[in-house]
Amino acid sequence: MLFDEVKEILVDQLDINEDTIELDSGLFDDLDMDSLDAIDLAMTIEDQYSIEVPDDVIKGFKTVEDVVSYIESNID
Repeated sequence: MLFDEVKEILVDQLDINEDTIELDSGLFDDLDMDSLDAIDLAMTIEDQYSIEVPDDVIKGFKTVEDVVSYIESNID
């Protein structure tokens, strides 16, 4: 499931417990992501799913669900 894959990416990049990540978790508010983490996340998504994540899209990511939805709508 895509949510589980995104959760695994976040656990690795943010060094947090996977139990703290829910679909509606706020990337910045709940998971303490910063702007550099967001760029790292975008680069990982681009590499792992072979899709482009433009800067304006990165800025629009507020929740884990936003990330999952973007990937779902852009993968083949």
